[in-house]
Amino acid sequence: MSKRKRADSNAPAQSMTEQEKILYNLIQSKQDLGIWSRDMKRETSLPDNVVDKSLKSLLSRGLIKEVVNVQFKGRKHFLASEFEPSPEITGGKWYNQGSLDSEFINFLKDHCLKHIRNLKIATVDMVADAVRRSRVLKNDYSSQEIGDIVRALVLDNDVVEMRSNGLGEFASVPTGRMCYKCRRSPDAAKEPRAGAMASIPCGVCPQIAHCTPGGIISPTSCEYYSKWLDF
Repeated sequence: MSKRKRADSNAPAQSMTEQEKILYNLIQSKQDLGIWSRDMKRETSLPDNVVDKSLKSLLSRGLIKEVVNVQFKGRKHFLASEFEPSPEITGGKWYNQGSLDSEFINFLKDHCLKHIRNLKIATVDMVADAVRRSRVLKNDYSSQEIGDIVRALVLDNDVVEMRSNGLGEFASVPTGRMCYKCRRSPDAAKEPRAGAMASIPCGVCPQIAHCTPGGIISPTSCEYYSKWLDF
């Protein structure tokens, strides 16, 4: 749903030129998605110089605004001033003024990693709930958004993704639910190296709940288990 900052019923249409009205109505019709200046020229068939002059006039009067489209940063993109740009345009909460906010993302990754470490085993919802309760963030973030961060931790090799079998350390997570655990503690470098039995791959296998002797997924056909035995 489009977000408006104020009602548009008082737009001074009567003080616009005919060309300005055409452009303003077109921009406004695009709501929070806005429109690229070249598309305006194509859709209205107005001469380039008329479009450029009219846009400058509408901008100077605060009726429209130019915004950065993270997908096409070199394009001039315009919205009616009463709309807030869609996340599709701005990139959502991970972007700041059109650029990926790496500093904030790294901060949130560290924060999520800390909660996963404290929880031992955690689902995305459990991590999102812990983040909300910590109140370290000014804005609220959905479980889906926190899930993006947790999956980034998986790609960073900081966290392991697996499915709960409902047993042992997974007792707090319903069977079959995807969950996450840290690969190593912050003091892992100081800890003695674990023995071979402690590093058995089954402990972090995402398919462990479906692994049975003689089944499609089984210890006898598992390449990771074979490599571990060779080790």
